[in-house]
Amino acid sequence: MEMRLRILLPFRVFEDVRALRIVAESRDGSFGILPRRRDCVAALCPGILVYETAQTQEVYVAVDEGVLTKTGYDVVVCVRNAIAGQDLGQLRRAVEEEFMHLDEEEQEVRRALVRMESGLIRRMAGFYRD
Repeated sequence: MEMRLRILLPFRVFEDVRALRIVAESRDGSFGILPRRRDCVAALCPGILVYETAQTQEVYVAVDEGVLTKTGYDVVVCVRNAIAGQDLGQLRRAVEEEFMHLDEEEQEVRRALVRMESGLIRRMAGFYRD
């Protein structure tokens, strides 16, 4: 018996597979899902989601925080970001590179916000002088 696992990102479907079992991480710890488990909803924390298919041993997916819902044989995971891999070492390197890339983007966004804030403050000061 298999479950349909769908991992959804904000703008696309990351994964849509048939899984025999799933292991995810919530704020309360790791938990497993088998096809006949009761329906549930869980808030996921950043970590590794593991699933097994009939064709492969285990697939590891690094996920950002999000929500997992299980309804019948359908499991839907909605997260902001995900990276998949067959090897945990390879997955770790990919996650580190992704975080370094995000850090650079975040710094650029912060610089843009500082410029916008300083421009707004100058304009507000100009209104009060007049």
